[in-house]
Amino acid sequence: MSEQASEWARAVPVYRSLGELPAGFGPAVVAVGNFDGVHLGHREILSSVAADARAMQGRSVAVTFDPHPEHVLRPAKAPKLITPTPERIRLLAGTGVDAVLVLPFDAALAHLTPRAFVEQILVGALGVCSVHEGANFRFGHRAAAGVNELAAFGAEFGFSVRVHEAVHVHGLEVSSSAVRALVCAGDVRRARWMLGRPFAVLSTPATGRGIGSRLVVPTVNLAPYDGLLPAIGVYVTRIKIDGRVFESVTNAGNRPTFGAPSFAVETHILDFEPMDLKEDTPLELEFLLRLRGEIKFPTPDALRAQITTDVARAQRYFRRVGRQ
Repeated sequence: MSEQASEWARAVPVYRSLGELPAGFGPAVVAVGNFDGVHLGHREILSSVAADARAMQGRSVAVTFDPHPEHVLRPAKAPKLITPTPERIRLLAGTGVDAVLVLPFDAALAHLTPRAFVEQILVGALGVCSVHEGANFRFGHRAAAGVNELAAFGAEFGFSVRVHEAVHVHGLEVSSSAVRALVCAGDVRRARWMLGRPFAVLSTPATGRGIGSRLVVPTVNLAPYDGLLPAIGVYVTRIKIDGRVFESVTNAGNRPTFGAPSFAVETHILDFEPMDLKEDTPLELEFLLRLRGEIKFPTPDALRAQITTDVARAQRYFRRVGRQ
């Protein structure tokens, strides 16, 4: 369903520790980062890494971390992730790089000095010949070093450093924090501009409603989800179930009209057909447009009338844009 799906045809090796790297791995052209969301800014850097590596007849590598460093260093303040790690790796593999290295982020890695990070990982393990980073890149214990220090290490150890300026879309500076802010505000349209694809949630069905055998009603609830969710409200969405794509309307919220609030992400499928659906069936829910905020209606009839209006607006949206 992703707009990058055609790019995933090429198999890309994923190394999950330095020990998995083949001997004599380099020369490598590298970008290091969290890459949460793999947005247009990340993709601009990584496409440049891939082009540079081809010119140098080296390997292009995206180096990332699992878990996100903030979840280890400041768990109480750690951001909700735009893309879970498996999806982030899949997206990174679709940028044109030759390999993805996922470094387990633990206390030992967190305490590496900038020099040790360069010597042990970039030079020693990867045989780096060039590094590409954004201007705000920081590395080493307590994020002590930035691109100026990286360039100095490059001069010392014999690799080049290219610093990329931020990418702008429709006048907006693209960054993971900007994407999160837009999604949290419900502005999934502008978030899509920055991501280059719709913001999506990857999950499984919640239990209930006959899940486990056959889905015979046009409504699917997502299982509890630890990643980033959009602001409470009603959205035009698309849901991918077992390889099939359906038009849908989704309420992400507390359902206040009936009894005590109970948060759920509930998707009503517009072009529904009965299907097999188990508790572990993968679901991909794309958020395309926010229709409204959540409302507590005075009566069930008022709620039903609003749902009819929401569905009609969603159907108009899909008639207008088609399957893009």
